[in-house]
Amino acid sequence: MLLGKAGLGKAKDVLDTLGSSMTDLSSGGFASGVATKGEELRILAFEVANTIVKSSNLIESLSEENIMHLKEIVLYSQGVQNLVSNDFDELLRLVAADKRQELEVFLGEVVRFGNRSKDFQWHNLQRYFDRISKELTPQRQLNEDAVLVVKQLMVLVQYTAELYQELQVLDRLQKDYDQKRREEENSASSSKGDGLAILKTELKSQKKIVKSLKKKSLWCRGFEEVMEKLVDIVHFLLLEIHNIFGDADDKPLKKGAADSDKRLGPAGLALHYANLIVQIDTLVARSSSITSNARDSLYQSLPPSIKLALRSKIKSFKVDKELSVTQIKDEMERTLHWLVPIAANTTKAHHGFGWVGEWGSTGTDFTSKPSGGDTLRIETLYHASKEKTENYILGQIIWLQHLVTKAKSDAQGASRLSSIKSSFNSSNQQLTSEPLGVPLVTVEEQKMLQEVIRRERTPCVSKSQDFDSEHYSRVRKCDPLSKSSEYFRGVRRSKSVAAVKRFSSGFSLVDFVIDKEKALDVIDRVDVPRDYRALLKEGSLSF
Repeated sequence: MLLGKAGLGKAKDVLDTLGSSMTDLSSGGFASGVATKGEELRILAFEVANTIVKSSNLIESLSEENIMHLKEIVLYSQGVQNLVSNDFDELLRLVAADKRQELEVFLGEVVRFGNRSKDFQWHNLQRYFDRISKELTPQRQLNEDAVLVVKQLMVLVQYTAELYQELQVLDRLQKDYDQKRREEENSASSSKGDGLAILKTELKSQKKIVKSLKKKSLWCRGFEEVMEKLVDIVHFLLLEIHNIFGDADDKPLKKGAADSDKRLGPAGLALHYANLIVQIDTLVARSSSITSNARDSLYQSLPPSIKLALRSKIKSFKVDKELSVTQIKDEMERTLHWLVPIAANTTKAHHGFGWVGEWGSTGTDFTSKPSGGDTLRIETLYHASKEKTENYILGQIIWLQHLVTKAKSDAQGASRLSSIKSSFNSSNQQLTSEPLGVPLVTVEEQKMLQEVIRRERTPCVSKSQDFDSEHYSRVRKCDPLSKSSEYFRGVRRSKSVAAVKRFSSGFSLVDFVIDKEKALDVIDRVDVPRDYRALLKEGSLSF
């Protein structure tokens, strides 16, 4: 026992403080006169294991390396500076108050264990701790021994966690065995399977495992042995916190409840606001597929003060230029990159410390690094200003609204473009799959053209009358210049000759008979010999 002498001295001081009339412990009465020295922790081992883990985490956070990290990095981080305070001394006072509060929790559990002891010398340890806290004298040997003892106790804690799990397995096997035995006893059949024998073997093996772990864990440790070590750890922590922070936490304690109400932790809002921040971050990550239920869930979770300010802020929100979805996300990331880690720390701190059985089920190794020792309360939303935090959350919600609107607009535009491309590709596919001679006309227009083809033709009634190839050849033989000349030959020639005679006295005129006929043919679009059906197929005709 490394701290046996220190623990013996502590016990003597306790008895002196309580005014005990017992014999002087320095004479050896402590070792020989205690009738309950053989008392074991047994079932109390699991509670003691939780208490030891708390002390280990606290000692780890007070190490020289972690205190340097606190003062050089943590207190100057964006989250702490933006949400808590940018006053270094104030931040240090908050951290000191947190450490003293953690010590009070640990100290209170040690006092409770002492009161449960059958040996009254461990009762009312609070009076002893109050006295030594006023007479803090550095003890180098005590500091070194306390750190070593905590490491040894953590090995016992690891075995205790494993014992908890194996006891659960043993309990299940015992129930299965008892049930199987009752079933076979009530069974009318004479033939019985090997199920009961197998369960019996497994049960026996499990009992051996539990027995071995009890010897390795806190279960079989003496109550007095463990109490001596816990008292020494309390003494060490009182000295260590005083050496690091001094009286730095006096001022925050004098501010009263008014200041506490302005911070999320004392107001009971830290975890709720952390969940809001995580929800916002999740929605930003999937902005293109945010459902109405997700938006409603976020809005319903907002505190009344944020809801009240949200309506006016959204109406007055403006950006200097149009931003893309990526640019909006980048703008939000400037805040989320330091805001989300603080929210995650808050959730972790809330759920991080579990019962000893949870450690065993997760396979946590406490001998390598204490659980939760890397997260300080100052790194969570506990000390965050309620007003500052709400302003940042409000800003993120407004940007989120802008992001959702922009993402929705881009999605609709992409959908329209996709529809146009699909229609265009479909048309191209139809054109390439059908003969090039098929006209791009509607079904109704095609019926009208077919009706024209079937219509009974009356030759020489109109120059716009359609001609088939046989009729066209016959007319062409009559007049190589125009298909219309057969009908108008006599009329046009008589008029043109008269015109020449009328102006022959003083003017030289040119006979325009041929040119007029060509002009008429051009008007009637029969100046080029083509098959009408060919025109129909090419789609050159329209109505």
